[in-house]
Amino acid sequence: MRVVYTRAALQDLDKITDWLARHYPTIAIDVERGIRTAIVRIGHWPESARRSDKRPGVRIVPIVHYPYKIFYRIADDVIEILHIHHAAQQPWDEL
Repeated sequence: MRVVYTRAALQDLDKITDWLARHYPTIAIDVERGIRTAIVRIGHWPESARRSDKRPGVRIVPIVHYPYKIFYRIADDVIEILHIHHAAQQPWDEL
């Protein structure tokens, strides 16, 4: 299935990688790789993630070993990455 990013998700990814590169440069590449690996997995198995209790049609994938979550939805033949969120922030699905 084809994966597309919303503008907000791309901005999230840029902010995450920029912040990590400044504050934790030794893990920045690993975190980005973990996020991108999870997104590839979403493309292969889009219905495998849990559904959001607060946002109908949205699914949530936690990033293994890192405190980030990917929020996405399946629309027709496209997976839309909506948001990439740090778990320590107010939960996006509760905003």
